[in-house]
Amino acid sequence: MVSWMGLFRVWQRNFIVYRQNWKIRFLSPILEPLFYLLAFGLGLSTLVGYIRYGGIEVTYTAFIAPALIAINIMNNAFFENTYGSFVRMYYQKTFDAMMATPLTVNEIIAGEIVWGATKSTIATMIMMVVISVFGLIQYPAGLLLIPLSFLGGMAFGAVGMYFTAMTRHIDLFNLPFFLFITPMFLFSGTFFPVENLPEWARITAMLLPLTHLVGAARSLCFSQFDGMMLWQLGYMALFSLVFFPLALYKMRKRLIK
Repeated sequence: MVSWMGLFRVWQRNFIVYRQNWKIRFLSPILEPLFYLLAFGLGLSTLVGYIRYGGIEVTYTAFIAPALIAINIMNNAFFENTYGSFVRMYYQKTFDAMMATPLTVNEIIAGEIVWGATKSTIATMIMMVVISVFGLIQYPAGLLLIPLSFLGGMAFGAVGMYFTAMTRHIDLFNLPFFLFITPMFLFSGTFFPVENLPEWARITAMLLPLTHLVGAARSLCFSQFDGMMLWQLGYMALFSLVFFPLALYKMRKRLIK
């Protein structure tokens, strides 16, 4: 069982630590989209021109802007619940200290995953401010990127925690990053449409959660609401519902011996 109060206490602890270095943590979501948009907008966009997406023609800069938000969501949650959670569990012994309190293992792990999703949401709101300066988000539909970032953060946070439960040494995180995160970064419709891929690659891409997160983010940035977006949101929700209990189960086995 997971109580909301127990989950909140774990979340609160991480939030207090986060506030101590908030100025440094704000730099990445501010500078990253700025560098990408300047590089692609001033460089590659002039070569690519316009891309047809969802029945409309958009500039290449507008095409990749929602993908940058989706990548940011994935990276913040996944990094937090792999490296961040592993350091707290293995090196800092924070999990041991919390387990000495009335908190249960499930509450600790659930709080960690929710915190990872919260970091994704905070970073997304900062990125939205930067990207909006370039006029690349249509409002008010764009405001729905905030709850989308939490949903995506829960999905990638849960799968990140699942990998953490199976990782015995911090260096081994290179495997999920190179074999799971990097392929999604490149082939999930981030920098070119999935439709441009061969059929086998398109099918593979549709199994990747980032593909659906990118698609939903583009729909919101372009104010396009259709059945495909509902499918994409449903896939992200299903991904979360599968990996959240799996992460709890695997971490419980690891921590309780």
